[in-house]
Amino acid sequence: MKQQMYRAIRKRSAKTLCGLPVVDIAIGPDPEKGEIRGHAHGIIAIGDMAKGWIAVGGVARGGVALGGVAVGILAFGGVGIGAVALGGLALGLLALGGLAIGGIAVGGGAIGVVAVGGGALGYYACGGGALGKHVVSAMRRAPEAVEFFKHWFPCLLTR
Repeated sequence: MKQQMYRAIRKRSAKTLCGLPVVDIAIGPDPEKGEIRGHAHGIIAIGDMAKGWIAVGGVARGGVALGGVAVGILAFGGVGIGAVALGGLALGLLALGGLAIGGIAVGGGAIGVVAVGGGALGYYACGGGALGKHVVSAMRRAPEAVEFFKHWFPCLLTR
C-alpha cells in the first residue's frame, strides 16, 4: 500500500512587527528546504514546529505556547514547561497536570514547595498520600499545614 503524503501548507503575512511576520503558518513537508516538518516563526506561529509570541504546534515555543510539547511563559500541552505550565507532565513555577513539578504543583502526582494532589510531595503537602515537612493527608494533620491550607480548602480541613 502506497503511503499518501499530505499537502504542505505555507502562509506568511506580508505585515511584520519587530521584524517578524504577524502570522506564519507552516504545516507539513517543506520541499524548498528539504525539511520534513514545517517551521513557523512569527508573532503568531502555527506549525509542526512553531516559535512565536503565540505559538501553536507539535512543538511550540513562545510567550503563550500550545502544543504536544509546549515551552513558554504560559505553556499548555502534553508536556508543558513554563512559568505557568499545564499538561500531562507540567514543569513550572505554577504547574498543573497529571504529574506536576514546580514551586506550586497541583495534580494527580504533585512535587513542589507547595504540593496538592492525590500523591503530594512538598514542604507543604496536601493530598490523599502526602509527604513533606508540613502535611495534611488522610493519615496526618500537621497544625502548621492546616493553618497554611485553610484558605485554599476550608471545606476539607474542618472536622
